[in-house]
Amino acid sequence: MKIDIEKIFDTFDKNGIFKNKSLLQSNYTPNEIPHREEEIKQIASILAPVLRGEKTSNLFLYGKTGTGKTLSVQFVQEELNKRVKKDSNFKLKIEYLNCKLKKVSDTEYRILAELIKKMGGEVPQTGLPTQAVYNKFIETIDSERQVIVLILDEIDQTVRKISSDFLYNLIRLNSELSKSKLCIVGISNNLTFLDEIDPRVRSSLSEEEIVFHPYDALQLQDILNKRARMAFKEGVIQEGVVSKCAAFAAREHGDARRALDLLRIAGELAERDNSGKILIKHIDEANNKIEKDKILDVIQSEPKQFQLVLKAIIYLSETQKNEPIFTGDVYNVYQDFCLRHKLEVLTQRRVGDIIQEFDMHGIINIKVISKGRGGRMREIKLAIPKEITKKANEIVEHSLNYL
Repeated sequence: MKIDIEKIFDTFDKNGIFKNKSLLQSNYTPNEIPHREEEIKQIASILAPVLRGEKTSNLFLYGKTGTGKTLSVQFVQEELNKRVKKDSNFKLKIEYLNCKLKKVSDTEYRILAELIKKMGGEVPQTGLPTQAVYNKFIETIDSERQVIVLILDEIDQTVRKISSDFLYNLIRLNSELSKSKLCIVGISNNLTFLDEIDPRVRSSLSEEEIVFHPYDALQLQDILNKRARMAFKEGVIQEGVVSKCAAFAAREHGDARRALDLLRIAGELAERDNSGKILIKHIDEANNKIEKDKILDVIQSEPKQFQLVLKAIIYLSETQKNEPIFTGDVYNVYQDFCLRHKLEVLTQRRVGDIIQEFDMHGIINIKVISKGRGGRMREIKLAIPKEITKKANEIVEHSLNYL
């Protein structure tokens, strides 16, 4: 066994694939963002008044995953921080928070506690009334003359978990600030996010909106070629690999992040094969691996209620074998699971929405069956392989054990 392991390590010591793998990882911020020049100009134009100490309109950026929303706003953030004058009679603070992070953004209290921490204050993670945390937040940011820009990434996740009241409460804080001004930049993968929130909240936002359209295959190829030249050694990529990578990602809503992940994972698989080149077959293998990982990541990051609905679908699929599964069956089993785990039972309509989301993620397939005068029914089939189903069950059980 020792000799085998040493051979593996020797192979990696003689790595002939990567020059700098970090350039393909999701936490890498490039110096330039190709094909997003217009969107960056719009963001800069809207946020520019903060350099004069003025409050700007709240800004919302929409677009599918991997369309450059976060990169673009962070690029403008860096430029604003460089430009603000050190001798200004106000401070500019731009803070970023990912609203999908567990244990940070699943309650109003925790988000405020995290924002207070970013502003230099401190509150306990639990124990205070929410209003007391709001008061502490106001006290912290209103201690001096400053303009604060809060970048809330995946803001739709927080609104879904908490409610749009959180957004409303955050916006109306400006009326209670005497020295500071607060602006919000919301980033969402859901293009209809604001249409779905309380009209009272929507009317108070006075927002600007920018939509990031998906990259096409040619734009993705350009992005990949530029990054690949820096990340890989010369001549290690087989002809056709980059174009296939771009085609896969273009099919997935023009997701540049996915395209870069595909290329990086293909490189890792080529290394493990002890291949001197990244071949077309490595892209196919990387695509299959990402599909599996993506499904498990979705299941792991979803709230408990989503996980219970999935658990009900998996249970019915395993116990009813070839029998059709309908939404009503899922809801009945879901109710039993909620009672067993002492969780609130959602309405049948809300559970129907969750089932629709699973269909969108490719976890299930829905077939609408007409019953004539009896209306229509949705037949549900699990669409994930058995090995993923087993792992999904383990994730859900682990999550529920921590209730």
